[in-house]
Amino acid sequence: MDMQTIKTLTANDMQGVDRLISKQLQSDVALINQLGLYIVNSGGKRLRPLLAILAARACGYQGDKHWTLATIVEFIHTATLLHDDVVDESQLRRGRETANAVFGNQASVLVGDFLYTRAFQLMVTLDSMRVMQILADATNVIAEGEVMQLMNCNDPSTTEERYFSVIYSKTARLFEAATQLGGLLSEVDAHSEQQLATYGRHLGTAFQLVDDLLDYTADSDVMGKQAGDDLAEGKPTLPLLYAMWHGDDNERQLIASAIENGDGRGQLDSIVDVMQRTGALDYTREKALEEAAKARAAIDFLDDSDYKQALLTLTAQAVERVA
Repeated sequence: MDMQTIKTLTANDMQGVDRLISKQLQSDVALINQLGLYIVNSGGKRLRPLLAILAARACGYQGDKHWTLATIVEFIHTATLLHDDVVDESQLRRGRETANAVFGNQASVLVGDFLYTRAFQLMVTLDSMRVMQILADATNVIAEGEVMQLMNCNDPSTTEERYFSVIYSKTARLFEAATQLGGLLSEVDAHSEQQLATYGRHLGTAFQLVDDLLDYTADSDVMGKQAGDDLAEGKPTLPLLYAMWHGDDNERQLIASAIENGDGRGQLDSIVDVMQRTGALDYTREKALEEAAKARAAIDFLDDSDYKQALLTLTAQAVERVA
């Protein structure tokens, strides 16, 4: 199965999600409408809402409440992106100017707040305390992850454990919630619900590992942002850390200085050479492959269906970006 087949399989569901997103973005405040429209047309993959749809359908769900769940997940994700771009002072996302570059930091932060609160309004309509608990907990963990990442920035002493804690909180936690909620909505047993959560957690981790790898291996057109952005922001991601740990004294000093000062873009080629020599890129890729394999294993319990096959395909797509 390829991505086009998945799009065809989920076309009706995703159209329902898109309609609900457009409806729920509407506000009497003109700036919210303008910035909301800009976000909707930004070309995002809608991966997290897609996961909620696929998980529900793979468990046999036949209603349409999964559209609401998918919209909530997308609003939470988009709010984090709006805030992220302000914190990171990013100018490009998905190949176009960020909302903060176009509308300013204040508008981006406040519309991010609007999306968070609209997400919680939608949660109430589902009339489920379990849904509220899972999403409230996930949103809180995401916020903690943002703060942990801020604390790790410009810190070359960041450990692999701390790195994985950040990417779980910032990225994998919302993947985990999306797939778990698909099972919850379908009223699967507790073990199956947890297995779906496990699938989402490992897929999200693989996805972020590959994103961090692409910052050093892909060109700007592929990433939709400038190459070396993580390096320029002093973010100690796994490829950078591994290269520092396994480089010689001069290489360790080069990378540590780049992390501490957030000025490594000028040394990007030299640092990538160190990554290649030390096996940092291969190490990160192997970690992503391990996570993808764990995601696949977690959904062995699902009956065979096109929706299960789509979930399996996404684990391959996540890592094939750096194949």
